Amino acid sequence: MSESSSGVNTSSGSFPKSHSSQYSEISITHTPLSVDQSPDSGIVKTPLPSSRFRFVSWQRLEESDVKGDQLSCPRVREGPSVEDLFLRKDDIPLERGRRKRREEEGQRWEERLQENWENCVELNLSYQDLGDPFQQENFRRILRRLIRVERLQLINNSLTDLSSICLPRCRSLNLHRNHLTCIRQLPKLPAVEHLCLSENGISTLRGLGALGTSTLHSLTLRSNPVNYIQDYRARVFSCLPKLRVLDGIPKLPEDSMPPGLQLPAATRMCNVL
Repeated sequence: MSESSSGVNTSSGSFPKSHSSQYSEISITHTPLSVDQSPDSGIVKTPLPSSRFRFVSWQRLEESDVKGDQLSCPRVREGPSVEDLFLRKDDIPLERGRRKRREEEGQRWEERLQENWENCVELNLSYQDLGDPFQQENFRRILRRLIRVERLQLINNSLTDLSSICLPRCRSLNLHRNHLTCIRQLPKLPAVEHLCLSENGISTLRGLGALGTSTLHSLTLRSNPVNYIQDYRARVFSCLPKLRVLDGIPKLPEDSMPPGLQLPAATRMCNVL
């Protein structure tokens, strides 16, 4: 056993000094990794934590008894099989046959994945990276099964239309940084209290009145084009009388005035003084 110039114990001599900063491997006897602390070594004193997991094999979740509602942030990005990709390129009859086969095997497929979405109360499905239509379809299938969820995080999923989804018990929904363009693309939320729609592409308040029948208390629409509409706050509060907080700011007295009758800022300041 000899020690190389980079401080790594090796079983077959040392590396050339000119390559000591590029090659540092663990010996076959798994001796501890020591780090060269010389000024020209180019190696940091503390190795990256990820280096210890380089040769660890990943295990598929369906091989264990972990269920979907037991995960704090599960991933649902499973892509189509090779057979599905091949059939996708063929004509329509083959595509219909694939759909029929999937419907027949759907129950067994769900049992294999150990899914239990119906019992989820709090769920984080953010950052799913839904790049394939198959993944988007699977994602919406899971959302339709969330009949008991109360707090749901769907941050940064490039979602465009969730109008076919119903979340009957959802009280808090976070859709920050998606691709929604209007309120009508939201899922049905009869019990929602807190709704975050910041950093989307919402440019109109049409459909906002549908949330007036809910118990919505706080709404966040920051970083949307709709923020630049004249009398923006007054229009929102006129559509949502029960709303208490908009964009993190509690309801002000002037927010209760009808749109178009807002007083100038100087006048409001005099009234306050």
